[in-house]
Amino acid sequence: MDEIITAESMTAELLREAIPELTDEQARRFIIYYDELIERNRSVNLTRITSPAEVAQKHFADSLLGMAMIPQGARVIDVGTGAGFPGIPLAIMRPDMELTLVDSLGKRVRFLEEVTEKLGIRARCIHARAEDAARNDALRAHFDIALTRAVAPMNVLLELTVPFLKVGGRSLMYKAGGVEAETEACSNAVKVLSCSLTVAGFEVPWGARTVVSAEKLAKTPSAYPRRAGTAQKKPL
Repeated sequence: MDEIITAESMTAELLREAIPELTDEQARRFIIYYDELIERNRSVNLTRITSPAEVAQKHFADSLLGMAMIPQGARVIDVGTGAGFPGIPLAIMRPDMELTLVDSLGKRVRFLEEVTEKLGIRARCIHARAEDAARNDALRAHFDIALTRAVAPMNVLLELTVPFLKVGGRSLMYKAGGVEAETEACSNAVKVLSCSLTVAGFEVPWGARTVVSAEKLAKTPSAYPRRAGTAQKKPL
């Protein structure tokens, strides 16, 4: 029989199995987040992962893997955030962050606006494609950290995220498992966009994970990002 998914399915004990360092208040917020995610997922395609244990592990805990790479008080943009991963879990744990969430689907952005308000998270939610948002003077070269998770190959992600960063900022790209082939394939993007890569691997009980950090070393050429869809069709 399929598991019946309810808000009560997500408990503080279950969360602490995945995230041992949680405070009671953080656990409370994650439970609210889970409740809102499951309820809205009935009408909007937010996630295929819905069981309490898998959400706690593969959405919430996985989102926190890059937390130590984010400086105190950082301006953070989550590009193509979807249901808010990894940005919202990070903001629950790190309220010092100044968070911006960007997604191209209006229904998802409305969910993000509502859930961040219920969680008491101060976040700017923007309905736009990454390529268009990065041409906005208020967003371009504005952030210390850019986040992406399961969005695209790294040579595409670099073009979509690096323009948002200040020089010295970092694009944190969350990946499952090994990234050797992707790292080799993005050598031209690294050169064109003036970045240097650092790879951090994590072994968690539910699988191997990687966070690739790309530090921005110089101003992004004005030609990038290219028009919407170009990076995916013709990666650097």
